[in-house]
Amino acid sequence: MNRIIHPAGQKLVFTALSVYLVLAVAGILIFNHNIWFLAAICFFGLAVLIIFLFFFRNPPREIIPDMNKVFAPADGTIVAIEEVFENEAIQRKCLKISIFMSIYNMHVNRYPVSGVVKYVRYSPGKYLVAHHPKSSELNEHYSILVETPEGYMVLIKQIAGSVARRIVCYAKTDGEARQGSDLGFIKFGSRVDIFLPLDFRVRVKLYEKVKGNITIIATTN
Repeated sequence: MNRIIHPAGQKLVFTALSVYLVLAVAGILIFNHNIWFLAAICFFGLAVLIIFLFFFRNPPREIIPDMNKVFAPADGTIVAIEEVFENEAIQRKCLKISIFMSIYNMHVNRYPVSGVVKYVRYSPGKYLVAHHPKSSELNEHYSILVETPEGYMVLIKQIAGSVARRIVCYAKTDGEARQGSDLGFIKFGSRVDIFLPLDFRVRVKLYEKVKGNITIIATTN
């Protein structure tokens, strides 16, 4: 799905473009005598279009799959690195790395590892701010469990926040998880948590800026 505009936002971008063109044509036909009013209408429509193009941008980021590396599943800032007991799918202590996606980040989510999707679950919930320590459990989210060819269990959570209220998830149970390919999209940013085995080595620091498919957040050794 390496398109300049992500499929999750193509309809919205097309709608914004249509509205802009309608406003521009209407302004020319109705307000052609008032150049300032016409300019204001066109500027507003263009600004909305640019905002949507920015939110749904999807520059290609190809990678060479590596079973020993865990790539960042999203752009953003590392806001948590901690040991936790994962009680939904893995049912054991894990290493959790959380990435906060602001509205300025690219909002595409990608598979950090390759393997088979063993579990997909949508959980409705609240819309606490993504930095809230309980947002991983209480907020609306998708949980995707991937079993790698080496037998590691890796859980990815797409978590909605106070602004982001629409999560797109492409994962299907028993489907293929291909490292670097599209997992989904969180419209207007939020948070992605990844749960790894305790013996993985963390390669990022707290508050470090990371980029999906570029930054290596952990390795198997």
